[in-house]
Amino acid sequence: MLVVDGSQGEGGGQILRTSLTMAMVTGTEIRIENIRAGRVKPGLMRQHLACVKAAQAVSNAKVSGAEVGSTEIVFKPKAIKAGEYHFAVGTAGSTTLIFQTVLPALALAEAESRLSFEGGTHNFFAPSFDFIALVYAPLLRQMGVEIELKMTRHGFYPQGGGQWQAVIKPAGRLSGLDLLDAGVLIGKEAVVTSANIPGHVAVRELAEIAKQCKWPEEVLKSERVESMGSGNIVSMRLHHECCSEVVEYVGKVGVSAEKVARRAIQAIRRYQAAAVPVGEHLADQLMLPMAIGGGGVFRTLKPSLHSQTNRDVIHLFTDKRFEFEGLAKDLWEIRI
Repeated sequence: MLVVDGSQGEGGGQILRTSLTMAMVTGTEIRIENIRAGRVKPGLMRQHLACVKAAQAVSNAKVSGAEVGSTEIVFKPKAIKAGEYHFAVGTAGSTTLIFQTVLPALALAEAESRLSFEGGTHNFFAPSFDFIALVYAPLLRQMGVEIELKMTRHGFYPQGGGQWQAVIKPAGRLSGLDLLDAGVLIGKEAVVTSANIPGHVAVRELAEIAKQCKWPEEVLKSERVESMGSGNIVSMRLHHECCSEVVEYVGKVGVSAEKVARRAIQAIRRYQAAAVPVGEHLADQLMLPMAIGGGGVFRTLKPSLHSQTNRDVIHLFTDKRFEFEGLAKDLWEIRI
């Protein structure tokens, strides 16, 4: 049995999710210790437990220690099975992280899978549904996985209640991904998505983007959506020939609309200055499908601690090795 130390590197939930995915696709029995040891509240929270339960269902795994607060689990996967699955976090925890946990496994299944999710869709510290739909899924399609996504209802923290569906048509084998250049910029937009909050918040966020970035009025958009609770997210999007980048910040009580917008502006400017195709957060998300598929190479910003930790955890399960090469201060090449 492979032992994974959950306190290594960034010491968070990513170690758990990557370990579960790699265990499923390689058929490795694992014990994960010190789960989320680097967090203020260590151990499994509901959204992490939901990932464990989802992985258990998809791989018919035998699991022990799967309960809220647990700092150690044993996970013994069997064969990956396609099918219809419903995954509910039970809180506003991220549903997209559950999706990313099971997607690589179901991409290797023998038949189509249909998934439905309930919980958070636009969360702090997690890819939003929009990021998955506009950035992540298109690149997985390039690797051979057919993915269909549909949003039914948005779910913001702390109420949650979001609903969406996914259809995964397996590839059999994932092809490689070579992404050294994003290609020509073909479009950009700034989208503020809000539910049950005063309309002036979105107006001020978009006004700040217009002021700071000089983006024309026609690319500034405000969307009011249905949700069980209130919420707001600023999304700045750059669409290139070969890929897209989406930078997002969720509004928070006590943080001004202008400050939320400026955080997104700062991040998109960094991405533009580096002239790379892959953003900071997408980088660690691409590593798993590349490791279980045909490999590849991409250029990105300086690797985050999440990327470095993901590399180290993946290395526990496979002889394939990621190489990080710095070409400039904020220009790096990651290859496997």
